[in-house]
Amino acid sequence: MTAPGWRHRIHHSLRHSLKRRLVALFLLLALATTGIFLLGTQRLLQSGWLTYAQPLVADYVDHLAADIGSPPSVERAQALVQRLPVAVRIDGPVVNFDSHPGRADSSAARRDRHDDLERRWGLERRTADGHRIRFALTAPPDSERPRYIGWATLAALLLLTAAAYAAVRHLLLPLQGITAGVQAYGRGEFSQTIKPRQQDELGDLAQHINHMAGSLHGMLDAKRGLLLAISHELRSPLTRARVNAELLDDTPERSALLRDLGEMRDLISTLLESERLSQGHAALQPERTDLAALARQVAAESDQPLALALDAAVPAVLADPMRLRLLLRNLLANVQRHAAHAAQPAELYLRQQADGRLALGVRDFGPGVDDAQLALLGEPFHRPDSARTRASGGVGLGLHLCRLVAQAHGGELHVTQARPGLDVAMVWDAQTAHTA
Repeated sequence: MTAPGWRHRIHHSLRHSLKRRLVALFLLLALATTGIFLLGTQRLLQSGWLTYAQPLVADYVDHLAADIGSPPSVERAQALVQRLPVAVRIDGPVVNFDSHPGRADSSAARRDRHDDLERRWGLERRTADGHRIRFALTAPPDSERPRYIGWATLAALLLLTAAAYAAVRHLLLPLQGITAGVQAYGRGEFSQTIKPRQQDELGDLAQHINHMAGSLHGMLDAKRGLLLAISHELRSPLTRARVNAELLDDTPERSALLRDLGEMRDLISTLLESERLSQGHAALQPERTDLAALARQVAAESDQPLALALDAAVPAVLADPMRLRLLLRNLLANVQRHAAHAAQPAELYLRQQADGRLALGVRDFGPGVDDAQLALLGEPFHRPDSARTRASGGVGLGLHLCRLVAQAHGGELHVTQARPGLDVAMVWDAQTAHTA
């Protein structure tokens, strides 16, 4: 992956993950605090303590130079080097001595730093006989020790970061349960509530979401109960009205009345069926079903020409055949309503897709719909602009029922542009649909 791709992934990960952002914030805070502390300490030493320490060091160097003597004594210089962690170099007309000749092989930049340090701290003395004595601190016996300390510090910082990430992850672990609970509530599954893991703000949030979900569940149940009650109450007077209409003379008005009463009966039946299917899988009566044979039966019952593309290799599945017939009949009725005059007959197909899922649907060759209307198909009581009349557009519940059937089977209703026409199919996982 390219460098911009990695940067994009890291940026997206930090923006999406609250845990990573908190750990990054803690790490930046720790680094900033350390940097400010070190910088402040350095400034404090340079402005305050060094002012007091320099005279003390200069006085001590005077004593060391006096101890070596004039002319300088090599024996005393060697004894001084053995006693103290200092390096001594003597240059002059008589005595030339270097306690640590290896220092002369150091780089020019390092020699410049030593010279600057010696000038600042006054580590150079001249004797009366023309000798120059220069003092310097020697390196620690283990020159690798500072490097080890640096790596150990970095490792400790990484361990602290990992511990902080683990602590933040444990602290925000209830968010996973809350997310799963909210998704279940969004699917209409209110049987399992979110269990608070901790008695803190996240626990309070879970309780509030449970209370909100309970209120929504109650309102939905009340709406369903009212709708079912009205539908049941309407059936009796509707049946009596139809019986009375049948006793009238055979006139155009009688035919129109019977047609309207039939539409009202179908609407009530559709509403009742949609409320049953809203319960999901619990509303189904699954049995071992040969999908290809079921599709052929529905096609034989239809009075419109159809092209069949049924994959006979698809095995039998556990499904509700009555609801699948309802789905196919609604899809074919939709084709009859909007694509009856297409140049080609609609295609009723059954196939197994490349991803392993089954697709059972109908593709027509009619005018289709606008792209803006595509996402709205399947919503209850929605009809495209070109089909808003009752005579041609129905009431907008056919595709909604198809969506409920697909969802009850654990699948989805896919509505796509076929250009020309529409492709509407129930798509669901074949692994879960196949019988054992």
